[in-house]
Amino acid sequence: MPRIAVLVDTSTSWGRRIHAGIHAYDRRHGPWQLFAEPRGLEERLRLPSGWRGDGVIARITDVEMAWELETLGVPVVNVSAIELPGTAFPRVCADLAGAADVAARHFVDRGFRHFGYFSLLGPAYVATHRRAFEEAVRRSGGAFHPREAGPAAAPEASVAAWLQALPKPAGLLTWNPSDAREILYACEAAGLLVPEEVAVLSGTDDELLCALPHVPLSGVLVAAESIGYEAARRLHALLRRGAASGPPVLVAPAGVISRRSTETLAVDDRALCRALTFIRENASRPLQVAEIAREAGVSRRILERRFVQVLGRSPAAEIRRAHLERARQLLAETNLSIADVAEAAGFSSPEYFAYVFRAKAGQAPGAYRAACRRR
Repeated sequence: MPRIAVLVDTSTSWGRRIHAGIHAYDRRHGPWQLFAEPRGLEERLRLPSGWRGDGVIARITDVEMAWELETLGVPVVNVSAIELPGTAFPRVCADLAGAADVAARHFVDRGFRHFGYFSLLGPAYVATHRRAFEEAVRRSGGAFHPREAGPAAAPEASVAAWLQALPKPAGLLTWNPSDAREILYACEAAGLLVPEEVAVLSGTDDELLCALPHVPLSGVLVAAESIGYEAARRLHALLRRGAASGPPVLVAPAGVISRRSTETLAVDDRALCRALTFIRENASRPLQVAEIAREAGVSRRILERRFVQVLGRSPAAEIRRAHLERARQLLAETNLSIADVAEAAGFSSPEYFAYVFRAKAGQAPGAYRAACRRR
């Protein structure tokens, strides 16, 4: 039985879901003897003295850790997005550019044209995330307003001043829930409303840290189970064949878990705002464009023209988008059957739901759930 060590924190949703993905692979293709210990995100992740095993899956965060793992003489797979000089471990990690693109679409779909980004200054992986978000924002025609803080937390007053100077309404992405929490505090100090004036989205979702603040935080759901599963698959190949490391495997995000911090619409057109709100509040049932036009108080032709002018898509496309967003959330957060998800997301039949979902998401609903749902 192969002895495999997992050096990944267990204090975050991301880390626990990495472990869950590795365990899922073990149940299907093992058995492995897995070694893991409870650890915090910033704790020293090291193997106990004298450990003997066959392979390691680790979040490698510094050169010292990389050197220690190299001296073991066993295959190692890295699940961190941190790129360390002089190390060449096979890597399976989150697609940072894909996550930034998902975040930008989340704001653009709500009508935002001004975007902010708040993060620590320095880490290369954070800079990659910020640049990808900026590129996605500029492709949409939006304006980008970054703010980077030093290694120590930025003074709340300076962050509040930056927030006050942003054109409103603004959609703001942060690297993680801790940064997003600091933005909530600064908004309160500045007298700014969240999400009406500043909508806040965490670059990663943590079911505890995102739910705790006085304004629950929306977060990009990194497909951590898939990262863990693919890392285990890659390690297994190394154990069996000693395969070459190959290029990094970048795992796309599963979507956005929407909470109160982004539940707003950045639209000045009152009729359009009423239409979008009606679609969002009724995404659990089938909707017709004529029905939405009546609710908005305008003709169908006028409504369609305003949708295209302001959002760049038709009312019918917005209905499909709202249904799919609800379906994604139900697949990720509930154990409803596929048929029940289809009904609860406003689709006329499970077959039509599966067809539309596969066309838009590139995979079947069941595969999407297996990749991203919480364990």
